[in-house]
Amino acid sequence: MSAGRRLSILAEEDDDPMLSAVNLVDVFLVLVVALLTAVALQQQSQPDETIIRNPGQPGMEIVVRKDGREIKYRGNGGSAEGQGERAGVAYKMKDGSIIYVPEGGSAADAKDAPQR
Repeated sequence: MSAGRRLSILAEEDDDPMLSAVNLVDVFLVLVVALLTAVALQQQSQPDETIIRNPGQPGMEIVVRKDGREIKYRGNGGSAEGQGERAGVAYKMKDGSIIYVPEGGSAADAKDAPQR
């Protein structure tokens, strides 16, 4: 008799609207998990990132994230002008390529060299 009762329970239709709402909630939960997984994978696929904070300001900072490392470059508030010396000459060819020719002498010798 218990087998017959089970079949009658399965044959009944439930008209409870809450069952439909529960099913919709389950579907939305699956969608949310799929979207969060996609966002997490996208974040991992871009390991290299450069961020410039306060651009053009004296306290400008450049943050480079590469291969899980974070390197910060900070300016001293001034211009980098005049802090180096001439190392060579770069020529732009007709085909658009650029050739760098290092100089063997000092910067004073480079000033005396003929210009092209």
